[in-house]
Amino acid sequence: MDFVIKISQFLLSLSLLIILHELGHFIPAKLFKTRVEKFYLFFDVKFSLFKKKIGDTVYGIGWLPLGGYVKISGMIDESMDTEQMAKEPQPWEFRSKPAWQRLIIMLGGVTVNFLLAIVIYIGISFFYGDTFLPVENINDGLLVQSSVANKAGLHTGDKIIAVDGEKIEKFSDISEKVLFSHEVEIERDGTPSTVTMPVDFLSQLMDAKEKGFISLRQPFVVVQVSDSSANYSSGLKKGDIIVGMNNQPTKYADQVMASLETLKGQGITATIKRKDQEISLQLKVSSEGKLGVVLGASTPKTLEALGYYKFDVKDYGFFESIPVGVTKAKDKVVSYWDQLGAIFSPSTGAYKGVGGFKAIYDIFPSTWSWEYFWSITAFLSIMLGVLNLLPIPALDGGHVMFLLYEMISGRKPGDKFMEYAQMVGFFLLIALVLFANGNDIYKALFE
Repeated sequence: MDFVIKISQFLLSLSLLIILHELGHFIPAKLFKTRVEKFYLFFDVKFSLFKKKIGDTVYGIGWLPLGGYVKISGMIDESMDTEQMAKEPQPWEFRSKPAWQRLIIMLGGVTVNFLLAIVIYIGISFFYGDTFLPVENINDGLLVQSSVANKAGLHTGDKIIAVDGEKIEKFSDISEKVLFSHEVEIERDGTPSTVTMPVDFLSQLMDAKEKGFISLRQPFVVVQVSDSSANYSSGLKKGDIIVGMNNQPTKYADQVMASLETLKGQGITATIKRKDQEISLQLKVSSEGKLGVVLGASTPKTLEALGYYKFDVKDYGFFESIPVGVTKAKDKVVSYWDQLGAIFSPSTGAYKGVGGFKAIYDIFPSTWSWEYFWSITAFLSIMLGVLNLLPIPALDGGHVMFLLYEMISGRKPGDKFMEYAQMVGFFLLIALVLFANGNDIYKALFE
């Protein structure tokens, strides 16, 4: 069932993004009276699952879910239709239109991507508002689980104040900002200091294959006491929170874990918070430093109810949500552009984290949530827009690059040159796709 929900979200989001992106090319092409021969969701290699011709355009669904396309007459694209290009230009063809019209047609897809992301973020802000944890409300610092981050100089209990000179306002921004940072300003035991991050920090993190990085410190909440546990008959119950051991306060789970390491094989007196009461229980610590219980992670609502953190909730009216949505979209564009910069800088090792379709599939949750679905779709729309602007001939950005050259120089690149450029760009694009999906396969098999 989890697979069905995840794949449904994945295909719905991908289909929506492809159709709207291609519609961004289709509409201006039609407005400028340019013939569109095909409008396809997915690729129709050899055959189509569905197709229907309406006017001059064949609308269809291909069987290969690697994207989609519109085939515009008189345009050198991935179809490599050199036979048509060898004929005399016709008035309805792309190559016969003024450069400014061709530029608008080529920018139509990415324009729709960015506008879609803005509209979605406006809608999310209006319908769901924002629930976030201000950094100033994290009184006892963060949980830093990564040994790589520890080696770099970040430790549990640190408060992260700023990254690369930019003050951090929300907890949700911390992990991403730190991943791509050069300097992190922290406060440790009331003393401010600066941590210089290694250039290859991302590479080290991926090589370490550790699950945790930076997260909120959580209480030690008991979900279940194992049947085989020495503490099965101790009186420990589901929902109990261990807040002290041998008269030493242990507000957070990481403090409990640290104490257990020093108390292996011993009996202890644990202070338990049960609902609104505190009781004492005698517990046994195994030789491995375990209590034989299953822990649970608390939701933001629970953490707030327990008095650990104070979350802020903001609701927006329709007109208030517009600038909020625009700002969210802008921040995501800047963030993704920074990530691309890291990926194309070999010294960072960020390229190791590049993923393909499985990585995108894994982003979606196993339970259906429209809020998460639209949030992920907005981010994927920004990804699609930014990637398509890269100056690779097979992408929209490559066509835009040559059109700008034509408009500035007054010279149009020759058809033969464009054919070769398109071919090079196509093979480069295939190589990138293979690399990204190859990374997915490697991780699935060896990690």
